Amino acid sequence: MTESGGMSKTTVKDVSTEPQPERAGIAPRREGGSRAFALLLVITGAAGLLASWVITIDKFKILEAKVEGKTFTPGCSLNPVVSCGSVMESKQAAVFGFPNPMLGLVCYGIVIGVGVALLARARFPRWYWLTFNAGCLFGVAFCAWLMFQSLYRINALCLWCSLAWVATILMFWYVTSFNIRKGFLPAPNWLKGFFGEFTWVMPVLHIGIIGMLVLTRWWDFWTS
Repeated sequence: MTESGGMSKTTVKDVSTEPQPERAGIAPRREGGSRAFALLLVITGAAGLLASWVITIDKFKILEAKVEGKTFTPGCSLNPVVSCGSVMESKQAAVFGFPNPMLGLVCYGIVIGVGVALLARARFPRWYWLTFNAGCLFGVAFCAWLMFQSLYRINALCLWCSLAWVATILMFWYVTSFNIRKGFLPAPNWLKGFFGEFTWVMPVLHIGIIGMLVLTRWWDFWTS
């Protein structure tokens, strides 16, 4: 009751339906990728998964043949340079104590999963994209180490490994470009603009350098 004897009016606010700018401002931003980006992840992940699967199967066949006192030659062993068997039997092929392609079976499968999720219009927070980018960075760094070992220590080239290298390079640069353009990775505006227009330059340059190293490493063999 008021002093004048009338009933007072009480306004009850429905806090569940009113906008809350304070909370919205601190909510983590989520981003999804374009259809083209999602397809690139699916395709590169599938290429890497295929390479890992074939190498794993051939590795098992090599081990089985050794147990039986026989020799198995993988189908991609074409000559002294393109010799998948030499690479598979090297100590570098099991650097973590198990065949390297078994790691690829898991990691490339994850990449396919992320791509499929993006096709379904999933959106992920910053920490997810940075974690994914870190995984791609590990992958491309590991591939770089394997390239060096293959060219200058094992002295042989594996075609299926090369497919996995190309797939990993493509996904790394495009995921990095995505994070830079979305502001998840700090970068100056000119770099954001560059990746916004010319992302393709970096993987082409990267793969081109590797191609030149392969060409010059066995120049005498290619030209003989």
